[in-house]
Amino acid sequence: MTVDQRPADTPEAAAAEDAPTPEPGMSKQIKLVLGVLLVAAFVMILNETVMGVALPPLMERFDLTAATVQWLTTGFMLTMAVVIPMTGLILQRFTTRTVFIGAMGLFIAGTVLAAAAQVFPMLVAARVIQASGTAVMLPLLMTTVMTFVPPARRGRTMGFITIVIAVAPAIGPAFSGFILSHLSWRWTFLSVLPIAVLALVLGAVLVKNLGETRKVKLDLLSALLSAVAFGGLIYGLSSLGESAAGNHTPVPPYAAIAAGAVSLTLFVLRQLRLQRKDAALMDLRPFQSRSFTVGVIMLLISMAALFGSLILLPLYLQNVLILDTFETGLVVLPGGLAMGLSGPIVGRLYDRFGPRPLVIPGSMVLAGALGLMTLLDQNSETWFVVVIHVLLSLGLSTLMTPLMTSSLGALRMDLYSHGSAIMSTLQQVAAAAGTAVFITLMTTGAASSLAAGATELTAQADGIHLAFLCGTGMGLVAVAASFLIKKADAPAADAPAADAVPAH
Repeated sequence: MTVDQRPADTPEAAAAEDAPTPEPGMSKQIKLVLGVLLVAAFVMILNETVMGVALPPLMERFDLTAATVQWLTTGFMLTMAVVIPMTGLILQRFTTRTVFIGAMGLFIAGTVLAAAAQVFPMLVAARVIQASGTAVMLPLLMTTVMTFVPPARRGRTMGFITIVIAVAPAIGPAFSGFILSHLSWRWTFLSVLPIAVLALVLGAVLVKNLGETRKVKLDLLSALLSAVAFGGLIYGLSSLGESAAGNHTPVPPYAAIAAGAVSLTLFVLRQLRLQRKDAALMDLRPFQSRSFTVGVIMLLISMAALFGSLILLPLYLQNVLILDTFETGLVVLPGGLAMGLSGPIVGRLYDRFGPRPLVIPGSMVLAGALGLMTLLDQNSETWFVVVIHVLLSLGLSTLMTPLMTSSLGALRMDLYSHGSAIMSTLQQVAAAAGTAVFITLMTTGAASSLAAGATELTAQADGIHLAFLCGTGMGLVAVAASFLIKKADAPAADAPAADAVPAH
């Protein structure tokens, strides 16, 4: 062992002791990379959420039915479902810089193609290309945080990811409504293009080859089973909501769900066999951690409630309170901003106190907000809707950052990429499930009310009441599960796999 022979009381030694010690893993380079990744993820998720308001103008422009134009959102979701499970392998096989440039390049190419689309199939293809890039970005961001940010600062850093997840969907409808009230639908794509190009240029300059890569082979059968499993489940669940709303679907929802469930069973069995040789497409060993499993279950409940309410609130505001799309966007905007702005604060509290003191009250606020939503009817004031939505958003914010951070933090470093892929994939399934359940219950409740002789407006309000009643039940399940959350111990082995090689 080498020992420094200089006396400890020399001026040089004293100066060295007084100098601030840099935080490991939080160099200027890492901060720049995280900043670029956050901007890129924000732009991508914003673009994902603007399409809902743009569908009616697109139906008119291309002379389409509602069932056909929905493929712009369904195709996007299906692509995400196919690509995200492979991100665990992608993030191990390729460097941070390569993955970022590839994802951003795909997104920009899809955006340009969408803005220039002259026929509807061209627009659908453009959305698929966009989704291919978007699917990689959030797992890349989360894996980068977990790999390079010290545990003591992970909470506040993950809080910024909450801003991306929350604020982009919140301002998406208002942003899209503003553009469509003044400009062509093409500007919903053109408006984000300069920011995306700037992020790509900055990333190409600033993002270096962080970390290590591994030579992992792609198992084609696993990729095929994954595509059918998650694609079938998400398509089936999404179609279930559309079918309940009276829209025709090319493939029966229950057939798609059944095919997805069978393929998922086969996919899981194959991954359990392949992970013994460290060759799984999606390594399932993260589920051996109790903290990861409980955290993911709670996160899925929260995501289902979030997306269910996000799909239902605009319908309530437009069909029951008779607001236009721009006014609807403004009503949900404060909640999204509250959720995003509270993210870093919640992150700092997590770093100081751990997940349990945040998750338990957060789940209670979530359940309370969903309970208040059952009071909404055709006579409710708009300000009351805003207050409830802000409460809902704050409850979700207090849940999401601690759950994501503690779940991934319980894993070994070599499982971070697989853990983030599992989390992102299941969030897509939860979003589709929440949407399907809320829409189906709303439609069923409205139909029953109409059959009983209620007016159409009252029937819509009754259907929404039933859906939010189910949401309240989901919130109460989250409250019960929150008492199972505890601060995870450091993983036993927090080192990359032995065959990892330096990035080039």
